[in-house]
Parts: sequence; structure tokens; C-alpha cells
Amino acid sequence: MNYLFGIIPIPSPLRSHSLVYDLKTRLDWGEPGLTIVDVRDRTAFNRSHISGAISMPLPELVERARRSLPLNRDIYLYSDTDEETAEAANQLRLAGYRNISEVRGGLAAWKAVGFPIEAIGFAVI
Repeated sequence: MNYLFGIIPIPSPLRSHSLVYDLKTRLDWGEPGLTIVDVRDRTAFNRSHISGAISMPLPELVERARRSLPLNRDIYLYSDTDEETAEAANQLRLAGYRNISEVRGGLAAWKAVGFPIEAIGFAVI
């Protein structure tokens, strides 16, 4: 990690695999040029998801991404398992997306360190 003026963290460049800390640092930096995509089913997404994430379930991922995300967009993907996240990343890469990062540990890792989550129609505990 680099620091601006020795105290303000500057996010690392997008990598193919990220830790939740990498994504949180980038969000805290305020870079608007990224999208967080939850590829789990909508019920799981509604129950809880990373704050600011959008739902694009794996079966609809490529079609929905093509309609709403430019090919050069920085995209952070997560799911319940790293294997499912990797599958989603492969689908997007085959569709022409190049700036894809797989968030290791997904929502469980995000929650484990106490980063903010959201829910739709459920109480977040």
C-alpha cells in the first residue's frame, strides 16, 4: 500500500484477486470508477450484501453486465464461495471484460472484519 503525504492510504491497482481490505480501501479513497457485483441469488442478496453492491445472479450475469457495465469498468465480484466467484469472473472475462477482481472470502470475509452491509426487507443484525 502506498500513502499520500505519508498518512492517507492510496489504493493498490486492481488485481485479479483482492482481499476485502483492498476493496474497502478503494471505497474509502472515494474512487467512483468501480462496481461491486454480488453473483449470489437474489434471496441471499436481499438478506445481506456488501454496501453498495448490485445483484447480478450468476445465470444472468453476462447478459445484465453487457446491458449496464462498460467493458473497461473495474468490477469487484463476490459470491458465497471463491469457486463460484472464479466462475463468474471467467464468464465476464470471456465476454470481454478485463478489469475484474475476485473478492476472496466474499461476504463472509467482509462481515468477519465488520465492514458495512445492507439488506432489503430484512433486519441487519
